[in-house]
Amino acid sequence: MMASLLQIRNVPEETRRALKARAAARGESLNAYVLELLERAVARPTTAEVLERARGRSERAAISSLEVIAAARAKRERR
Repeated sequence: MMASLLQIRNVPEETRRALKARAAARGESLNAYVLELLERAVARPTTAEVLERARGRSERAAISSLEVIAAARAKRERR
């Protein structure tokens, strides 16, 4: 796979300095450090992705909760 160039504009100077210091503390270049941050962010699923997976795994009831409540009320009224 061929790597692509990614340019980020308008990074506040304070943010750039903090990132550069963290990279240096790890003995890495700023590029390597930021690339790792991006890769970790992409590896984590978004909330929407987690919810979609959960929706796909969840069991579906044969009837809705409203139908259950209505049936219980009807049963109670018949007594």
